[in-house]
Amino acid sequence: MFDSIVGMIEQSGYLGILFLMLLENIFPPIPSEVIMPLAGFTAARGDLNIYLVVVSGTLGSVLGALPWYYAGAKLGEERLRRLAERHGRWLTLSSDDVTEASHWFRSHGAKAVFFGRLVPAIRTLISVPAGIARMPFWAFLAYTVVGSLIWTSILALAGYLLHAEYKRVAEYVDPVSTAVVVGVVLIYLYRLLTWDRRKGSDR
Repeated sequence: MFDSIVGMIEQSGYLGILFLMLLENIFPPIPSEVIMPLAGFTAARGDLNIYLVVVSGTLGSVLGALPWYYAGAKLGEERLRRLAERHGRWLTLSSDDVTEASHWFRSHGAKAVFFGRLVPAIRTLISVPAGIARMPFWAFLAYTVVGSLIWTSILALAGYLLHAEYKRVAEYVDPVSTAVVVGVVLIYLYRLLTWDRRKGSDR
């Protein structure tokens, strides 16, 4: 996976980074923890500019967050609750989960969006409650941009500084990235198989 991602970044350049980060935020087949360090690694070899790498990654991350925000805004809490009641098993999401997430977000607001962008897994999902709570779009966008910029900068810089350790990085990235993808699938299957139908209805 290491060589394939580096090869794609080398061939597609900044647009490839943008696309991978956008896709990672919509449905993460490859986590940003793999994409951005490898983009930084590629920049360290002189093939890309590290600043444009960060800009591309940040832009892709922000664009990937928007569909989830609009999905949350369009669905709304009540509609999402009904959806969870009908299809909760496949979503592994109960109506109570929706209510609790909405209450939690309203209590934390902007801080949730900013810090949520710095937490793996949460960074993708935090846009949904922001939309449900009707957080002002420009405020959501501002906190998303700043949080994403910090996150992509840290990851890209890590890859940039490790450029001299090519073989060692490859040895670690391949099993780790594979483990992340397999782990996501296993967690979903576990939640699916252990789902209690009563969770999909109000108590």
